[in-house]
Amino acid sequence: MRDKGSDLLEKTGTVPDQMLYLAGDAKTVEAMSGLPAREPFAGDILRYLSEVSKALMADTRTRNYPDVVTFAFWIRRASLEEMKARFPARESTVRLGRGITFHIAPSNVPVNFAYSLAVGLLTGNACIVRVPQLEFAQVGIIADAFRTVAGNSGMSGQGDYLALVRYGHEQEINDLFSGMADIRIIWGGDTAIGKIRRSPLKPGSTDLTFADRYSVAVVDADAYLKRDDKDRMAQEFYNDTYLMDQNACTSPGIVIWTGTQRETAKAQFWDRLYREVCERYTFQQIQGVDKLTAAYLVAARVKGAQVICHGDNRLVRVSVPKVDAGLMDLRTAGGFFLEYDCGDVMELKDLLNDRRCQTAGIWGSHDWLAPLLDAGIKGLDRITDTGHTMDFDLIWDGYDLVSALTRTVKI
Repeated sequence: MRDKGSDLLEKTGTVPDQMLYLAGDAKTVEAMSGLPAREPFAGDILRYLSEVSKALMADTRTRNYPDVVTFAFWIRRASLEEMKARFPARESTVRLGRGITFHIAPSNVPVNFAYSLAVGLLTGNACIVRVPQLEFAQVGIIADAFRTVAGNSGMSGQGDYLALVRYGHEQEINDLFSGMADIRIIWGGDTAIGKIRRSPLKPGSTDLTFADRYSVAVVDADAYLKRDDKDRMAQEFYNDTYLMDQNACTSPGIVIWTGTQRETAKAQFWDRLYREVCERYTFQQIQGVDKLTAAYLVAARVKGAQVICHGDNRLVRVSVPKVDAGLMDLRTAGGFFLEYDCGDVMELKDLLNDRRCQTAGIWGSHDWLAPLLDAGIKGLDRITDTGHTMDFDLIWDGYDLVSALTRTVKI
């Protein structure tokens, strides 16, 4: 007798308006429970991902999408070998994947699903990945590469470990995949996480959640003015922010200025960024309304806040005389930046002590934030160079993903 799960898999595998498979199919998912767990960074996994990287780089469509290029670069062979070297096996232990991972990707970041999938595969797991409902071109390009490479000679069995699916908010499907999962990985807002959690996991399974977060940029004005590559720095900051419409959790929503020559540095930095935005960014009218509304809300909440104009609202800055975690609830996307002049790093304690604070991108010394870490702040999981906040890593949001997605057998 076929169980309900098998019936649903067969049904959804042939009904595209309920669920569409971009890689794998219903039979792939059905068979996953019988697959052996694999060691992390196994040779066949590295070979498969590196071939996917080559396929993406060879695809003429990729050149139109910097985020796809970045992902392809991240899974190139040299990068994978470097990751493997960072997580060596420990003596008298064997590490294996936990089994089946069910990934729910965010709806507004096209390539996030691919990083989640790659991490699941690298750690030796089978992966069911719900891709964004919106039909981003990047999703199709990446799915094509994973599916095509899995069918190549020498890649036998690699396709058995992944299924990319697109569907809406049907809890029936969430229930099915959640009931199969040994690890459920949820990327998205707090509300989305709450909805997914209505679907129960089997005993012994666990959730790995990546909830609503915010990030900050810290610019040492004196260090900035000494740089000769200010145009490139504007391009990098654009990539951190406008490239994803500030929707990524890593995109800074506030710029914190330190140093003695702040006003001079601000004038040069924002002028260069504005020129970059005018050349590269596609502005939508609704964004203008959202940014104007956010500016008014900040002005109403924070006494002394000042809106700084740039001729139009492709770039909106609001200078604030104080910062706290509640201020970040007023941020919006599409080129809206709070701005704060900081004399002492401890002024940022409340802002960075919030668990929602994820990344600090810095132009200057990373050591500047050390007093806050020594004070035991509860937020801030990453400190990196501004221009590289989007760079994905196997340590993310405070999680060691290799440890979280594997089990260790003590011998």
